[in-house]
Amino acid sequence: MAVSANRLELLQIADAVAREKAIDRMIVVAAMEDAIQKAARSRYGQETDIRAEINPKTGDIKLQRLMRVVEVVTDPLTEIALEEARARNEAAKSGDFLAEPLPPMDFGRIAAQSAKQVIVQKVREAERDRQYEEFKDRAGEIVNGQVKRVEYGNVIVDLGRGEGVVRRDEVIPRENFRYGDRIRALIFDVRREQRGPQIFMSRTKTDFMAKLFAQEVPEIYDGIIEIRSVARDPGSRAKIAVISNDSAIDPVGACVGMRGSRVQAVVNELQGEKIDIIPWSHDPATFIVNALQPAEVAKVVLDEDQRRIEVVVPDEQLSLAIGRRGQNVRLASQLTGWDIDILTEQEESERRQKEFHDRSTLFIEALDLDEVVGQLLASEGFTTIEEIAYVEFVEIAGIEGFDDETAGELQNRAREYLERIEAEQDAERVRLGVEDGLREIPGLTTAMLVALGGDEVKSVEDFAGAVPDDLVGWTERKDGEVTRHPGTLDQFDVSRADAEAMIMQARLLAGWITEADLVAEEEVEAETDDEDVAGEDAEPASA
Repeated sequence: MAVSANRLELLQIADAVAREKAIDRMIVVAAMEDAIQKAARSRYGQETDIRAEINPKTGDIKLQRLMRVVEVVTDPLTEIALEEARARNEAAKSGDFLAEPLPPMDFGRIAAQSAKQVIVQKVREAERDRQYEEFKDRAGEIVNGQVKRVEYGNVIVDLGRGEGVVRRDEVIPRENFRYGDRIRALIFDVRREQRGPQIFMSRTKTDFMAKLFAQEVPEIYDGIIEIRSVARDPGSRAKIAVISNDSAIDPVGACVGMRGSRVQAVVNELQGEKIDIIPWSHDPATFIVNALQPAEVAKVVLDEDQRRIEVVVPDEQLSLAIGRRGQNVRLASQLTGWDIDILTEQEESERRQKEFHDRSTLFIEALDLDEVVGQLLASEGFTTIEEIAYVEFVEIAGIEGFDDETAGELQNRAREYLERIEAEQDAERVRLGVEDGLREIPGLTTAMLVALGGDEVKSVEDFAGAVPDDLVGWTERKDGEVTRHPGTLDQFDVSRADAEAMIMQARLLAGWITEADLVAEEEVEAETDDEDVAGEDAEPASA
């Protein structure tokens, strides 16, 4: 077709494509200009610098060839002499470009096909950019769509002005979709990729359930009720913790709704997933007890350093607390962020008896005592030889049946025992090759040095290169299962803060840092602690 022909038709095509692809009309016009330039180069030579302009109002096309103004012409196709340029334009100077009009041209079949490919490619790129810009800020939003196709379990969803995918691991188990089905899912990631923007959606994320509740419960949408945490076993069971900022509103009742209408709407969307709505509490023990519902809890013991809690339940409540295949306790652990150990009252009683027996035996054997005396010390709450050796004298002498002489003898025997053990451990430390320099680090005992030597940490530099996880271990949570990885000093009463402090002292001794660095680090930690306290006092944000 001739470039000069059908000028209005060009603009009509640009308008139609822009409307169909929901992109700017000028992008289509620019794509046409690129296509015309490419076709013109195939006629005038690829090295020719050609510019095409389409008037967006009239459709007139103007072709120009740009020539560089130079002193000496080496390529007559792209360059023009300065004298000749000044004959056309007196203001021309070396380095400028002179535009030379070109006559209208006809597209051949190959040139027309090439031009079409350029336009299609440019329009496709513009459409992809538009889709990415439209969806990039919508992560965390629930959208509705129609199933376009299902490929190997992955559901491709038509979102109207984009296309999303729900991967098979993001679909609720036993959920089947077919072409044309309506689907509601959460956008959790939008990526710009070579083949176009990829919109990843999910029906199994905890945020999907939280957003569904926000849609069904106006108090959540208005911020009166906050969702603090959610734990899900998609398609089976879930727990959601809520709290009200208005004492007059019951958060659990508001989420359940009249005759369960609100929670039932969410359950229906999640294919019958059972949902436990839990009142959130600032007190970890209370929150965890609530999270284990419907099981009844008799007693809890918290270990805040390890974020671990021991829960004692009546014997008949054990199976209910654990749940089928451990589901109830696993979801409660995910909801609260604490590792939960479940014991029956009988198991706890047996464990207490065993601990009492072990302590009594330790005292009897280490201090060469009668069984009655050893059991008496254990029943008075003493747990270690160190406590007996260094506790206030009056605490032992005040035990019923003991006098000052007995108390003094007990403490002497305890100290002699500790000195003997210390000598044996120090000999083992030397045998392992652990350097004396490690003794200068506050908090490290000889027993700890032996443990470090067994783990090939034998010098101040070795210790300085460690991280707290190496010393106190770490907990890994994957697919709801908690795995505990022990550290070198796991058997000792060393907190993570203690481990960090000892490592910093080792780095100071090794010359890796200075006292000023250490002080600056302590100030930063103090500021962080203050911010954490302020954050705890303030109302936390909703999940």
